Amino acid sequence: MLHKKKSLISGSLLLAAALLSACGDKQQAMQGHTPQVTVVTLNSQPVTLTRQLPGRTTPYKVAEVRPQVDGLVKGQLFKEGGLVEAGQPLYQLDDARYQADYESAQAALERARAQFNVAKLQAERTQALVKSGAVSKQDNDTAIATLQQAKADVAAAKAALQRSRVQLDFARISAPIAGRIGISSVTQGALVTANQATPLATVQQLDPIYVDLTQSVSELLSLRQALAAGTMESASHLPVSILLEDGSRYPHDGKLEFSEVSVDPATGSVRLRVTVPNPDNLLLPGMYVRAEVGSGQRDNAILVPQQGIARDPKGNTTALVVAEGNTVEVRNVKVGQTVGSYWLVESGLNVGDRVIVEGLQKVRPGAVVNAGEAAAPAPVDLPAPSDSAKAQPDNGQASDASKG
Repeated sequence: MLHKKKSLISGSLLLAAALLSACGDKQQAMQGHTPQVTVVTLNSQPVTLTRQLPGRTTPYKVAEVRPQVDGLVKGQLFKEGGLVEAGQPLYQLDDARYQADYESAQAALERARAQFNVAKLQAERTQALVKSGAVSKQDNDTAIATLQQAKADVAAAKAALQRSRVQLDFARISAPIAGRIGISSVTQGALVTANQATPLATVQQLDPIYVDLTQSVSELLSLRQALAAGTMESASHLPVSILLEDGSRYPHDGKLEFSEVSVDPATGSVRLRVTVPNPDNLLLPGMYVRAEVGSGQRDNAILVPQQGIARDPKGNTTALVVAEGNTVEVRNVKVGQTVGSYWLVESGLNVGDRVIVEGLQKVRPGAVVNAGEAAAPAPVDLPAPSDSAKAQPDNGQASDASKG
């Protein structure tokens, strides 16, 4: 009987302890039911928007070296792949025939000059004698005409000498421009002809060098509409960053020169041309690169962290905002391009809105939350518009993507 009474007391104690524990858990849950979230308060800031465009490098100047006279190649006067200066001799042709023609033209000029001197003396004598009647007027006219003909013969001989000199000089083929020369297509002893189809070599100026980019027409139209509406300012004055094929950044910035005035019907794009310094010849013709080109500047841009934007299967974007009373509110948001780790807000969010960036999985629209401000983010790694840059006038030829 005593053992049974002790068992009943022990069971009652265990039940009371269980009830107290359950009440404590329930009270603790009631006290901590408000979820904790982290928010970012939006503000406006000046932002320069950029876009990456694909492109290829092309030489600044290209000159194909061709002979202008016929002859055998006596010697190659340059090193393949080296740098040459404008006017530097590249090939020497056999010039024996052209040298003989030049000397013959020199002799012909001397003969013409001698005949001119004889005609001049004869004309002077007849002019003096015609006054006394010793020489007829007809003979005097003949002497004067002979003098004029001799003078013309001297001019023709001078022109023939000049022409033969040009032919002789063409036997030494020189570089038309300064730059880097490629492989020679001929060797010593080869016969070349004037204006032949195959070039002897090609000289390319690579410093600076062009980068030809392509931009879609739809993007160009959107940019022009934004500029016309006043929501964006031109950023054509900003330098252009070049990214190499391996993803590394080229050490020298380029300058946007112009955009093409016509659209390629095959690709539906326009071409932009950028001039880039190339002192080390790191960029070679035909290389694939990407360029970060400034598309526009916004003085009051709103940026929201990417983790604060959700996208549904239909592609619609939304954000959870902590509204008045610390209640969660869902917003339909329209975002544009990414700027670093942020989305550029086009509509749906305003300055001062508190967007939830952490704890999204713990809340639902209409719930009450405890909101804590996120740590100050790192500055966006993009250049902001400067007052001096805005004040620059847009003179001369169009130099940004918004002008055709």
